[in-house]
Amino acid sequence: MKQEHKQTLLDIAVAVLAGLVVGFAYYFFQNSNGFAPGGVGGLATITYYLTGYKVSWALLMLAFNIPIFILVSIFVNRKLGLFLILYMTVQSLSTEIYPLLGWNPYSQATSGEDFNVVFACIATGVISGAGFSLMLRRFGASGGTYAISALIKKARPASNIAYVSFWLDASVVAVAFFVYGMKVTPVVCTLLNLFIANVVVDNALTGVKNGYKFEIITDTPDELAQELIEKLGHGVTEIRTQGMYSHTEKFMLVCIIRKKQLGAMFKIIKRYKGTFASFSKVNEVFGRFKK
Repeated sequence: MKQEHKQTLLDIAVAVLAGLVVGFAYYFFQNSNGFAPGGVGGLATITYYLTGYKVSWALLMLAFNIPIFILVSIFVNRKLGLFLILYMTVQSLSTEIYPLLGWNPYSQATSGEDFNVVFACIATGVISGAGFSLMLRRFGASGGTYAISALIKKARPASNIAYVSFWLDASVVAVAFFVYGMKVTPVVCTLLNLFIANVVVDNALTGVKNGYKFEIITDTPDELAQELIEKLGHGVTEIRTQGMYSHTEKFMLVCIIRKKQLGAMFKIIKRYKGTFASFSKVNEVFGRFKK
């Protein structure tokens, strides 16, 4: 029971932190610079622009997202829906709190000649991507797009929902072109923001414990394995194999290393004649793997 309470407190902390991070990105770099994020949040931001900034962006975000999260709570997963509601509430209300602290957003009005909308796009993508990553690693969800996908999957289990996120983002990009005066800049900003955020999320989800797996065919497994263990500090697994061309017994060594050790690995392998290797990227390594 104590462990369960601890996990719940950690869930709450992650949802609140992620909401503050994404809200920070939206308030300081996006909302005042005439471009939208993707998905449901993008539609809320476009509506905010159409109202002439007279309606609170926070209220629009809540109005667009909370009903979807409530449906998730009812039909998909109650706990997940509640944490998504907490995350979105913190994210939205934080944009109302930051100005009360006297913090001004990065925009033409506040930065003058030093302002560059490209910097705003990059900052939004990097910071919001970090917030999305926190939610995805903890809950497997980060916003309205996931919620809609989950609801569709619940109603029609056989349906392919892989394109839901794509079409939501594409619709925001298309609408942004017409809403923001048929100008190219808002569209490019939206695309750049989406791209950077996705890159940050991908690297955050797969880059924490990633590595490279080498499969090495050699005639001298003992000597090579010993050098790999001593110089790279990683374990080596030996597998007996047979070459189908020569029908002679060979040995395959399997070793997983870090990216920074690639150069050292190549140098070691080259010193052993009759040895060749292939390697592939490993997105996640579990267990006793030395960093």
